[in-house]
Amino acid sequence: MTEAPPVSGRRAALIFIFVTVLIDILSFGVIIPVLPGLVREFVGGDFAKAAWWVGIFGTLFAIIQFVSSPIQGALSDRFGRRPVILLSCLGLGADFLLMALAQSLPWLLIARIFSGVFSASFTTANAYIADITPPEKRAQAFGMIGAAFGVGFIIGPIIGGQLGAIDLRLPFWFSAGLALLNFLYGWFVLPESLPKERRTPRFDWSHANPIGSLVLLKRYPQVFGLAAVVLIANLAHYVYPSIFVLFAEYQYKWNERQVAWVLAIVGVFSVIVQAGLVGRIVPKLGERRTLLFGLACGVAGFFIYGLAEAGWMFLVGLPISALWGLAGPATQALITRQVGPEVQGRIQGALMSLVSLAGIAGPMMYASTFALFIGKNAPAHLPGAPWMLASLLLFIGLLVGWRFARPAPVAHA
Repeated sequence: MTEAPPVSGRRAALIFIFVTVLIDILSFGVIIPVLPGLVREFVGGDFAKAAWWVGIFGTLFAIIQFVSSPIQGALSDRFGRRPVILLSCLGLGADFLLMALAQSLPWLLIARIFSGVFSASFTTANAYIADITPPEKRAQAFGMIGAAFGVGFIIGPIIGGQLGAIDLRLPFWFSAGLALLNFLYGWFVLPESLPKERRTPRFDWSHANPIGSLVLLKRYPQVFGLAAVVLIANLAHYVYPSIFVLFAEYQYKWNERQVAWVLAIVGVFSVIVQAGLVGRIVPKLGERRTLLFGLACGVAGFFIYGLAEAGWMFLVGLPISALWGLAGPATQALITRQVGPEVQGRIQGALMSLVSLAGIAGPMMYASTFALFIGKNAPAHLPGAPWMLASLLLFIGLLVGWRFARPAPVAHA
């Protein structure tokens, strides 16, 4: 285990990692309301073409992350976390500048591809936390990273909507400024967390490619099982961005403003769970029971969504499904216990590749399920079928977690 830096330095580093993830999520949240509009400008205002291209953008983004995440993880294992994180911040800022200046759809698409490359910094951020945080404190630290996700997705779209009303390109300039300021902040504040003697002796392409990184997981049987939980959980989570807006309009006749408020409530609950409850519940229940409890809450919450025929019934499920957020930090903490610091980056890269795989498969799976069960030839009229599918996936994840979520001594590559 890498010796942790002094408490003051560790606190400053954790704050920076929190800010890095927050800015990454915030900058992407800012462009959510305006990216489709900018794409529509480039296709002459055609909504159908714009929707098709936005789908292409999302799929390519996930594919690029699938490839890039293990490369970033392997680079951080070889050269240290600090240079990889800083390069990611700098590249993301330059990328948003390119998106702001793009005058054609191909250039915007190229810029979006580069976003996928540099936004893979979550891989290195998770490895950094594992480097500097004692095992018993990692779940709480990962919970703070989860809180950054929640805050970013609450604030980002609100800022983006306001700036986009002035100019569609203004949110891209704003995001570029955030990322570049974060690079400067990190240049002066962020210490290295992985000493040279703990780094891998060479850059290993066999583990830097996504397939090789997934094969690496098989060397650690418990990690492999927990990685399956990560994949299943993220696949279930994609039901939100895939069909929520369409589902809410179809089932409850909610307008854009009502949908935005519900999403904001989801974000608030997420922050409460990640920042407020993880640090209290994990020490009491332990990582394994916290993981299982969180997944069980996800199963119940999504099942309620699937059966909710009225909007108020859907809202009842929000605080229950929010407790699912306990599972992620507990899973990450359990995984980091199984491997040494010299492979944390590659393991985190492999996990991010799994998240990207979920991003490739999830949207089409849920969209087609929703279309099937509201269509004329539906086997049964069940608009909530995608939520039921997500609930089933989480139940499978619960069974897998029951089998593999058992702490073990740290293993070395």
